[in-house]
Amino acid sequence: MSEIPVVSPLTHLSEDEKFFYDTIKQFADEKIKPFVMEMDKKAELRPEIPKQFFEMGLMGIHVPEEYGGAETNFFMSVLAIEALASVDGSAAVVVDVQNTLVNNCFINWGNEQIKKKYLPQLTSGKIGAYALSEAGSGSDAFALQCRAVDKGDHWELNGQKMWITNGNEAEIFIVFANINPELGYKGITAFVVEREFEGFSVGKKEDKLGIRASSTCELIFENCKVPKENVLGEAGQGYKAAIETLNEGRIGIGAQMVGIAQGAFDAGVQYTKERLQFGKPISSFQGVQFQLADAATKLEAARLLVYNAARMKDAGLPFLKQAAMSKLYSSKAAQEVCSLMIDLLGGYGFTKEYPVEKFYRDAKIGTIYEGTSNMQLQTIAKFLLKD
Repeated sequence: MSEIPVVSPLTHLSEDEKFFYDTIKQFADEKIKPFVMEMDKKAELRPEIPKQFFEMGLMGIHVPEEYGGAETNFFMSVLAIEALASVDGSAAVVVDVQNTLVNNCFINWGNEQIKKKYLPQLTSGKIGAYALSEAGSGSDAFALQCRAVDKGDHWELNGQKMWITNGNEAEIFIVFANINPELGYKGITAFVVEREFEGFSVGKKEDKLGIRASSTCELIFENCKVPKENVLGEAGQGYKAAIETLNEGRIGIGAQMVGIAQGAFDAGVQYTKERLQFGKPISSFQGVQFQLADAATKLEAARLLVYNAARMKDAGLPFLKQAAMSKLYSSKAAQEVCSLMIDLLGGYGFTKEYPVEKFYRDAKIGTIYEGTSNMQLQTIAKFLLKD
């Protein structure tokens, strides 16, 4: 029998990085995996899981120690996201948004007062959310209708946000609103909104195809009062904060997709070794072997693109093109790998008795959120055609 090709996610890591990945993967296998299908069906995370994330230090992986974080690097956040996503995409999303979007935005754009106030909360027990999208503002992220008016001693926000990840659990929100629509995107400003602020409420929770246990909610602002000191960065500079943070976040999405594809791949390979047809495992058939080899190659390529973008970011090198490429390719590869695993499992692959159908559903979001695949293609093309 020919050897089955298997991707090892540890090939490109140092010993410390391997230990970190293995620790999180073991935790996910023991503490999350038994409840994955239950959480998917109920469309909610078990409340102890985010608490365990905080206890393990996974909600402030590269936050400086002075603010309660582990002060490692961005790459370690990517490893954590990948390891969790190989078991459950929904659980991975919580850690992803906290680290690559919310914490990053505070670290890069917050003044010292804001950092000291909010980062210790985000690393110790409070989930954050990143509120940019609106019903009419998706790929055209700066067509915001949410408005903020200076009321002298506070800002007043009015409008709605849509499809906000962690909306149901979050207590701290980074909200983008326009303070001067006449200036277009140059009026966009980032505000820190706490769940208890007057005039703020969480609206409809979406019933989704995939990553169902991760909450995706509408946010409503009705004369919401925000303290003057809760501007994140400078007034009118929110568009810069949004762009730079999303560029980093796209690497996190790439890590999610790699993890999801890895989880499906592992399940598929195991099945091909156990499934007997014509008196022998289907893994012994060359046609199956070739399909697994092709999937393994796509998965390896996706992982390397993601790792490269993350390491470039940590090295202080320009990484925007690489981030776009990693998200574009990994989301495509994840769908292809997960789809193939369903095919290899046959009728079982189409049922909830095996995990591959959930991985397949979870993978679809990768081509949509934090910049659609078409937006990634546009970004890459700009770099290729730049004079």
